[in-house]
Amino acid sequence: MNAEERPESGKLDGAPPGHAGPAQFIPARPVPEGRSLQRRVVTVLVGGQILGGIGMGATLSLGSLLAAQLSGSNAWSGMAATMSTLGAALAAVPLARLAQARGRRVSLSTGALIAGAGAVVAITSTAVAVFPLLLLGLMLLGAGSAVNLQARFAATDLSLPGSRGRDLSIVVWSTTIGAVLGPNLFGPGEVVGAALGLPPLTGAFAFSVAAQLATAVVYATGLRPDPLLTAMASRVPDLEVPQPKSGIRILRSNSRARYAVAAVALSHATMVALMSMTPVHLRDHGASLTVVGLTISLHIAGMYGLSPVFGWMADKAGRLRTILLGQAMLLSSLVLAGFASESGPAVTASLILLGLGWSASVVAGSALVAESAQVQDRPAIQGVSDLSMNAAAATGGALAGPVLAVVGYSGLGLISIALVATVITWTALQPRSRATELN
Repeated sequence: MNAEERPESGKLDGAPPGHAGPAQFIPARPVPEGRSLQRRVVTVLVGGQILGGIGMGATLSLGSLLAAQLSGSNAWSGMAATMSTLGAALAAVPLARLAQARGRRVSLSTGALIAGAGAVVAITSTAVAVFPLLLLGLMLLGAGSAVNLQARFAATDLSLPGSRGRDLSIVVWSTTIGAVLGPNLFGPGEVVGAALGLPPLTGAFAFSVAAQLATAVVYATGLRPDPLLTAMASRVPDLEVPQPKSGIRILRSNSRARYAVAAVALSHATMVALMSMTPVHLRDHGASLTVVGLTISLHIAGMYGLSPVFGWMADKAGRLRTILLGQAMLLSSLVLAGFASESGPAVTASLILLGLGWSASVVAGSALVAESAQVQDRPAIQGVSDLSMNAAAATGGALAGPVLAVVGYSGLGLISIALVATVITWTALQPRSRATELN
């Protein structure tokens, strides 16, 4: 940050005069070459996200097949996604604390190494045919998802209030590349696995090991100087800086942080609940695997493809307005699912809207999370936000199946409207300030 980019003394970053927000912010001193450093940080994060996405995408889809194979029952196949989500949830807060203590460089590279170790454990479990060991490997692999989530916040450490949404959304968008490339490595992975003498279905895990190691190297070497430590050091040194708070303590005392974390988590739960049951619904109504695959692909494109647009909107129109736009698209998706579930094109349109609504809500909500606390407290609240997202995904996915069985796909869509209504109501109650409504 240059001198003119510093937040006002004693003010919330971007807050108007007379509005200090939930915490008093320590004034910053100039960061040499702040803008060029921020551009380099975002570039490094994008590279790490692509490599990490390839590593995750190349393996998680195969996890369900290995789970069924090693357990001897298809009933256990869903444990692959469950263990990965659990691993991401368990890693979120420790990695955030590591970032708070040692910086993003150490935290992100450590998480990538843990994910790579998980891929090694998964290969070993298949070689020795031990199902619990596979579950452990998939749980460790979940740390890669935690790294991907934390990376979007790392993009905001040195960004200005007027560009936080854009910088964050660029890193979110880059996930698309790895998500698309990863599954296409199944075939080449089997060829490489056979050449290395690996068990069937584990060749892609070898790619994941290489990708996660490369990710760790990119973060360890590229994030110098460390963006978070640099942001912390930019506070004027002769003033007393408060000790970092825990994420739970921040939630208890900071109403804006509570809202931002809840908006992200509830939007994520809405998306996961409907998306996870859509393939089952389409197959039960005679759709081919090609149609199912196309629908999910369009949904993923909606999730990530336009995230830079929503980041720009969050910066220009405001965080709250962009979250409301996202909730409107989620609501439209759920209404389509509720009243037109027998129409294949309507279900596809619903999934596209679901992805777009998720993108707008999570990008704007994450930007709000990033600026809801002082710089030394941000990793803690960001870790709680990532933990909440993963918990929401696990809960939404777990409850969606029983709800589908009882009230059907239409009922699932209509019941999920309650989550959207909660976010809309909470958003309407939020006080407006320049910190959230940057125009």
